Amino acid sequence: MEDLFSNLPDEVLSCIVSFLPNESALETSLISTRWRDLWNQVLVRHGTTQDITGVVAGFLSRFEELDPLKHPRKLQFHFADQDTALFASIATNSKLLLDFPGGGNKDLKKQYELKFMFNKDLNTVPPTFLVKTLYLKSVSHLTSELVSSIVSNLEHLEKLMIVECTGLQSLFIESESKLHKLTILDCPQLKSLHLRTSKLKRFRLHGPLPKIWPESHFNLSHAMLDFRLGPSCADFKAQDFNQTLLTIKNCEALTLCEWTFQALIWPSISPSGNFIFYKIRELWWIHNHRGENSMEALVSFLKLCPALEQLFVTVG
Repeated sequence: MEDLFSNLPDEVLSCIVSFLPNESALETSLISTRWRDLWNQVLVRHGTTQDITGVVAGFLSRFEELDPLKHPRKLQFHFADQDTALFASIATNSKLLLDFPGGGNKDLKKQYELKFMFNKDLNTVPPTFLVKTLYLKSVSHLTSELVSSIVSNLEHLEKLMIVECTGLQSLFIESESKLHKLTILDCPQLKSLHLRTSKLKRFRLHGPLPKIWPESHFNLSHAMLDFRLGPSCADFKAQDFNQTLLTIKNCEALTLCEWTFQALIWPSISPSGNFIFYKIRELWWIHNHRGENSMEALVSFLKLCPALEQLFVTVG
């Protein structure tokens, strides 16, 4: 049969896609190389660090969710004053990826801090595309202040994922109304995590255990505390974990390392004898030891979980 679509110009194909639901529209990228190229058009810009905030705001303001191919969904910004770049990509369901690839640059290991204050009125050019989920990857000290400025403008952010930010040492997040899911993966130098987030319900952290300060009271429903690499600070004490312990007390699903329970939780709750995880239904236990009686810590923890329905054990 004759392929009528192949004779249509790209502008008409883009218009057809605009009538599809988001997920179905994205599936058209699998039809052929030509359809995939429609989705992979990239807006390329060059400039200095002073230009990037306006470029990103303009990139977001031009994007139309109901017509996702009208303007490029991808941005490459090359810094004229730095040996780095920004790759931005808009996905369906209000998702944004910000990636600062640096390869093997030694500067990536220099320590820095990030401050995200979503309650502040920082918007200079309010974007029409409301970012609700942000994937933030490979930030370095060269781009840390820039990232804090860009991300703090995303006042409707509900989910934040921070990945492979090697030099990140200190992270402060203030969001009293919107943010309810936070994920931090593979940030090996993170030593301080300050949270002013009363609505946070889901929290995932994989890497060394930093000193966590949950300033606002909140109860997590899902928590992944994968600290199998141990604490990030040599002077970490059980009482340093007490505030975090209160936030996970009412979890429904919990991932926990054996050493975390033995060294940080048990010393704090054993004197009272009445600390119970009443709501935990799903437990992912990361087992650290092998040999006789090596499951005693797990057995002790299970006695604190009367509502448990599912147990998964990983040897880490």
